[in-house]
Amino acid sequence: MDNRTILQGFEWYLPADGKHWQRLTGLAEELHKKGISGVWLPPAYKGANGLEDVGYAPYDLYDLGEFEQKGTIPTKYGTKKEYLECIKALKEVGIEVYGDIVFDHFMGADEEENVSAIKYRSDNRNIALSGEEEISAWTKFTFPGRNHKYNDYSWTWKNFSGVDFDDRRQDHGIFNFDGKGWEEEVDNENGNYDYLMGCNLDMEYPETVEQLNKWGQWYQELTDVDGYRLDAVKHIQFNYFVDWLLNRRKEKGKDLFVVGEYWNGELEKLTNYIDSSGALISLFDVPLHYHFYEAANSDGRYDMRNIFEETLAKERSEWAVTFVDNHDTQKGQSLESWVNGWFKVHAYTLILLRKAGTPVVFWGDLFGIPSQGVDAVGKDLELLLKIREQLAYGSEMDYFDDPNVVGWIRTGNFDRGESGYAVVMTNAQAGEKKMTISAVHAGKTFVDILGNNDAKITLDETGGGIFPVNGGEVSVYVNEEIVEKLTNVIDESRIDE
Repeated sequence: MDNRTILQGFEWYLPADGKHWQRLTGLAEELHKKGISGVWLPPAYKGANGLEDVGYAPYDLYDLGEFEQKGTIPTKYGTKKEYLECIKALKEVGIEVYGDIVFDHFMGADEEENVSAIKYRSDNRNIALSGEEEISAWTKFTFPGRNHKYNDYSWTWKNFSGVDFDDRRQDHGIFNFDGKGWEEEVDNENGNYDYLMGCNLDMEYPETVEQLNKWGQWYQELTDVDGYRLDAVKHIQFNYFVDWLLNRRKEKGKDLFVVGEYWNGELEKLTNYIDSSGALISLFDVPLHYHFYEAANSDGRYDMRNIFEETLAKERSEWAVTFVDNHDTQKGQSLESWVNGWFKVHAYTLILLRKAGTPVVFWGDLFGIPSQGVDAVGKDLELLLKIREQLAYGSEMDYFDDPNVVGWIRTGNFDRGESGYAVVMTNAQAGEKKMTISAVHAGKTFVDILGNNDAKITLDETGGGIFPVNGGEVSVYVNEEIVEKLTNVIDESRIDE
């Protein structure tokens, strides 16, 4: 797929009205026009909090909005029928669909069980705070509302390795079930970060692995999704997904796009996971996100030459999934690290107009977050999407030789005669950058399609020129012959909305 560009098709504070699948269905054609080639949909199964559940507290994987459970038939996003219609609508316009999978934990059990457990420190799960003691844990999932449709398996404490609440003593703690232990091949934060929340799935228990694979086969056949976003992978046995994904790929009959959420800013941990998981899973480039966040809050003191240092985009570009913000980093969330508005276009330019990585555009940046008073980024983001789709081809050359004013070029290629561009940005004072795009563009006039600078640059016989940028801004210089075409497409799309 040329220049794959993914939309995260939701944000945390979407209204809990059960209508989001319908919204996306109605937006399918417009998303395609905007240059979106793949959509990451939120978790589709019933969560413990019913209609209010964003999807990361999974209760019943087989209930995609079909059964009266947790006080509702539809999920926050709609019904099973609407979900399948949404997938079909996106696929019909040529957009790939990626399902969001949460295999770390279950929540909202139907019954309690008595089980022997050991309590551990929350900040170091290698240090026990008790001996073996019987606790009362909410660990039995019978899914009475579904009444065995699709699958008749009941989940018990044996499928899990721990919980965070003893109902008998009303004790909130980290409890590991007797004889289970914590999985060793996980992130070492808090000593061992196998346990995150809820009923922690035990990937050493054969029936757990068997049931998750059965569900995967059912879900892949039902939805025909083109890939997966895997939640909280740093808390799950690092090599667990190898067999699960190979099975899904075999069922699909072709490669799947797969990205994991390993939330850690240390590059070494991310590259270790890529290796440990059989190089089947790309990862979100968390270090790059934190670089954006730091740059946005540095009042121009961030050294832009280092923006890609110690990132997946630089070290493992084929496995890097780049992003600016997401549902966890948005305001009010546990990992809040919102990239300030003034730097937003800088950051999106750095992920959309470069070769490295697969970029993800956040729903809240494309459509705004009304409940938080956050506006959409606007026309600049939509222009960047079209530039990526139409012009981001050919070789790339960097001019990262100044702490504030940096730039790069894409040469374009023969098949797309108007492709190629020059980018120059600054996080501080105005400046300029002497750059060569390609001799094939010699004599052509290039202008800033973002409209931040009114300079017209006629390229010399080598395809070079001097490209200015105003203070704190971004300029993207493209062949002036393509400007009207691209801006007209954007204007038409915005009118359609």
